[in-house]
Amino acid sequence: MGISNYDREQTEAIAALFKQMGTPFIINQRKYSMLDRTIEKDGLKDYAAAHGIGVITFSPLAQGLLTDRYLHGIPEDSRARADGRFLQESTITEDMLQKIGKLNALAARRGQSLAQMALAWILRDGDITSVLIGASRPAQVMDNIGMIGNTSFGEEERREIDEILEG
Repeated sequence: MGISNYDREQTEAIAALFKQMGTPFIINQRKYSMLDRTIEKDGLKDYAAAHGIGVITFSPLAQGLLTDRYLHGIPEDSRARADGRFLQESTITEDMLQKIGKLNALAARRGQSLAQMALAWILRDGDITSVLIGASRPAQVMDNIGMIGNTSFGEEERREIDEILEG
């Protein structure tokens, strides 16, 4: 069985229930990106890894923020302007744009696009089973697949990413 959007505490309760029922617990689907690290903070990521439960993530590119789409502000034809259900213009602050710019520079030093680095970062330690990329165009899928060329992060890169995002 799989579940979606349950935190660690809820996941533990469901794991116990599934065990009583004799039902394999395969996966929990959760939102996860460099910008949304809730599954680290609530302990789900570590719990799932320790108990053999897969985690499949969605919104790994933070609705496009972790791509080159918003590096220079909010495009007129963007999701934030056209829809706003999942990405509001108010989220795209000057501070956010500066962080994205710094992450983009780090990605370039790694020989990757920002999107490729953001996807590789999610898979960096082997605790995440799969990533739903949510690409809207075939070219985005092809770009995202390019992340497999560099999926490891050194301690210095990890520290730099954390400093940028905490900054």
